[in-house]
Amino acid sequence: MTSENRARLRDLGISVGHYETGALNAITDVAGVAVGHVTCVEGERTRTGVTAILPHSGNLFQGKVPAALAVFNGFGKFAGSTQIAELGEIETPILLTNTLGVGRAIEAINRHVLAQAGNERVVSLNAVVGETNDSRLNDIRAARPTVDEMSQALGTAKTGPVEEGAIGAGTGTVAFGLKGGIGTSSRVAKAGGVDYTVGVLVQSNYGGKLTVAGQPYEADGAHDKDGSIVMIVATDAPLCSRNLKRLAERCFGGLARTGAALSNGSGDYALAFSTAEEVRRTPERRKAVASYPVLSNDVVSPLFEAVIEAAEEAILNSMTMATTTHGYNAGTDKPSTIHAISLDALKRR
Repeated sequence: MTSENRARLRDLGISVGHYETGALNAITDVAGVAVGHVTCVEGERTRTGVTAILPHSGNLFQGKVPAALAVFNGFGKFAGSTQIAELGEIETPILLTNTLGVGRAIEAINRHVLAQAGNERVVSLNAVVGETNDSRLNDIRAARPTVDEMSQALGTAKTGPVEEGAIGAGTGTVAFGLKGGIGTSSRVAKAGGVDYTVGVLVQSNYGGKLTVAGQPYEADGAHDKDGSIVMIVATDAPLCSRNLKRLAERCFGGLARTGAALSNGSGDYALAFSTAEEVRRTPERRKAVASYPVLSNDVVSPLFEAVIEAAEEAILNSMTMATTTHGYNAGTDKPSTIHAISLDALKRR
């Protein structure tokens, strides 16, 4: 990894969209959401990591949250997807990591959830894990991050500012032939007369022809088309799982604005959940006929537009905050260097 002074998109004088951001311009602007990273950088070959997202600080298995997954192109391994589709909820934290680390991530989530007070008799749970392939910079065949490292990300997740760039699950990722990574952004939008926050966190590792705030960015390797992206959406708006799926689907509007190729070899996933207490699936509510106040179809459009903006900016933040990385290409068995996007070039736009 190189030592570079990096900046978020807005710090470069570039903004996208018209909705206001939250105070941190991060997924953690949604109250209660916590994020944790473990970054694995060792020797010449290890450039990988894991990122944890916790929808709330309590016991998620007992206080499940409504959720939905949208898939634009399914060239990926998104663990837990069928139960999310079937039940419209998630009951565990979310881990993002590399493609060959999905099994270890499931084990880390199992450990975390089964150890929580109140879960002593739990014998089945649905671990939620997203991935992208970081083998262009990382010896992905090595068993990193380990289960213990993934457990550490879960245990150290916190609210507040979110670290971005070549960190956690974004340590070894590549976007548009440039260094990708973890990025986040948020928006505040009024729906049904109330202000709600929508936050997005991304793991960018895909290709196409890069566009920054509507203008093309030319770079060597920028036409690299394959790869994947995982986008996690949090909102405090009381949405049902059906409208959470519609919200997740709008992330692909932001993805398209960045110039994504959306190729055959791309895995494009968006998972959305609501933290609103009034729609949380508590043990009491799950035992009886429950009444959940939710926003109607007629008032949710501002949230859709807000998530498009937040997804686009989160992706760009993942690149502007990433640093040039020297690593190992597991596919070619050769050293590899992926350069970060030039902040000077962006400032001159």
